[in-house]
Amino acid sequence: MSEKMETEANVSNGSGTGYEKEESNLSPEDLSEMLAAGTKEVHEKAENTQFVKDFLRGRIRKELFKLGAVALYHTYTAMEEEIERNKDHPQFAPLYFPAELHRHEALARDLEYFYGPDWKSKISCSQATQHYVDRIHQVGQEDPVLLVAHAYTRYMGDLSGGQVLRKVAQRALKLPPTGEGLEFYQFDAIHSAKAFKQLYRSRMNELELDMAAKRKLVAEAVKAFHFNMEVFEELEEIGKTIQEDVQDAGMSVHGEMGGDISKCPYYTAKMAASGGTAYFGQLVMAALRHPTGQVLFATWFAALAGLAAWYLM
Repeated sequence: MSEKMETEANVSNGSGTGYEKEESNLSPEDLSEMLAAGTKEVHEKAENTQFVKDFLRGRIRKELFKLGAVALYHTYTAMEEEIERNKDHPQFAPLYFPAELHRHEALARDLEYFYGPDWKSKISCSQATQHYVDRIHQVGQEDPVLLVAHAYTRYMGDLSGGQVLRKVAQRALKLPPTGEGLEFYQFDAIHSAKAFKQLYRSRMNELELDMAAKRKLVAEAVKAFHFNMEVFEELEEIGKTIQEDVQDAGMSVHGEMGGDISKCPYYTAKMAASGGTAYFGQLVMAALRHPTGQVLFATWFAALAGLAAWYLM
């Protein structure tokens, strides 16, 4: 096997190192840097929603968690259909990692766990999720380069905050330690999330795009944030109608991180948005009060937390 082929085989699962681009070599005109800067405002807006505050208080209804997984299933099914349709497109092909990233099959297994073998007959696509799905199909069919914004926003978020919240959700919902119901969070073909994200950003920065196309991608990423927030709002409204005791796992949110709150994706995200001082104090106080490790809308917040942290990791 040639050296180049061996390197490509290694980097596909994040185990190679030769491909990593030094952070000092990044330019403000690189797409990853433009996305980070261009979505900073919407990051901060999302981080200050009531959803995140409730999440930090550690409250969850299992039915909402399940509905969040349903929304994700429809979203990823649409996105991965369009990715398959455009996998040979020159401005998307370098980002085609189906074995490493695709989520809809894992979500299907999670839904089977929660709803049973006939799960497909028990779920439906909500109005807010349908708006998101429609947009994904539209860009996939009319302007495939914009799929880059949706894929990067979703997958990089999942690889960031999602990995912390997988353990939190498992404890909060008393799910089996073998991972049933949480396969969405498990990326078996990626051995190093940090290395893989570096690879993905590097591949994205090497796409042959002019400045106008990059600006369109930033605008599309902002839209993706808004679609996600619409789903959060919809779930909150549904939650008001559900009469169910909040699950109580009696676990500290930061307990799984060995007491180091700097590893929490919400800490990282908010420190980036606010400069750190005020929110650092809030998180320390929250840790001292021992909030339970329960997750309100954990499935969707996992992605949101990661989105705000991806370019810092």
